[in-house]
Amino acid sequence: MVVPLETPSLNSTLSLPYSVQGLVQVFTTSERSFFTNVMAQALRIAGQGTSVLIVQFLKGGIRQGYERPIQMGQKLDWIRCDLPRYIDTPDLDASENQALQQLWQHTQKVVNEGKYSLLVLDELSLAINFGLIPETEVLDFLSKRPSHLDIILTGSHMPQSILDVADQITEIRRSHQP
Repeated sequence: MVVPLETPSLNSTLSLPYSVQGLVQVFTTSERSFFTNVMAQALRIAGQGTSVLIVQFLKGGIRQGYERPIQMGQKLDWIRCDLPRYIDTPDLDASENQALQQLWQHTQKVVNEGKYSLLVLDELSLAINFGLIPETEVLDFLSKRPSHLDIILTGSHMPQSILDVADQITEIRRSHQP
């Protein structure tokens, strides 16, 4: 029998006999990739009763902005940048850049409200490397997050400064060439 661990939110009156400390986990690879194992982990955790938010910064095309999250069950919200395409270049027009910035601001706002216990920031490293989200803002966000919050960052070529603050780093690489 699996019993979900109830973690306190910022507004919670739950009193645990110990402190629940969230982790920063990084999943990275040398190539742009879909992190199936991370998504499976998020689905599993949500299925056990923990609130999860998945944010895909560079995916678009399906009108799934923060105002229209896909809700999977009662505990998983999945949002993307509200764009007609996926982002594969740092060259965005003004409306695309605005959509990405709104998604980043929304993510920070809802995380600081304490609603979620797991946050997946998919392809955040590419958004940083493209210069679309400042690395210093991400580091500040990580340092000021609610203490119970687990964060998973994915993407290729993760900046060293983020690797330095991570509690766990998983590097995914091919063991053979097809």
